[in-house]
Amino acid sequence: MNPNLSGAAPVPRPRRRLLPWMAGLGAIALLAVLAVGLTRDPHELPSTRIGKPWPAVALPVLGDAAAAPVGPAQWRGRARIVNLWASWCGTCREEHPALMSLAATLRAQGRADQLVGLNYKDRASDAGDWLARLGNPFAMSLVDADGRMAIELGVYGAPETFVIDAQGVILHRHVGALTPEIIARELLPRLGSGS
Repeated sequence: MNPNLSGAAPVPRPRRRLLPWMAGLGAIALLAVLAVGLTRDPHELPSTRIGKPWPAVALPVLGDAAAAPVGPAQWRGRARIVNLWASWCGTCREEHPALMSLAATLRAQGRADQLVGLNYKDRASDAGDWLARLGNPFAMSLVDADGRMAIELGVYGAPETFVIDAQGVILHRHVGALTPEIIARELLPRLGSGS
């Protein structure tokens, strides 16, 4: 029976032509989002701490139980590079030669005290053994055993590196392993001539 003869309203046809267009527009939108994501450096994670003071927390010095805790008050007057590391971190092992080279450069310039370690969620014995085995690039390494300092800094994981100016303000943050190129391009220019 013809539906038009029975007096019933005509049944609308599905809009089959619209579906391919919708799918095409969705695919184009997805490709645009992916293309924008591919143009960004995954190591450049936003940090709310850039331009703000290093947290005013004094931490113990690794391997020196008799030393007073050290914090940004003791660093004022000199820019610093602070490298967050751990003995259990495989990427930290990969970047270690670059840190040793940086330490040698700073030492030759009389600026060895500008490279500071921040040992993250590590056992002191493991961290000490690791530095004894691979070499210690740091003027000192502070201990963040419970990870609270890392939380204050918004750390994603080890390794991460910060540059702090002579007033204790965070200028830069690098997430991931350092390389000689990153040190030359991102860290040393911000460290300045030693002030």
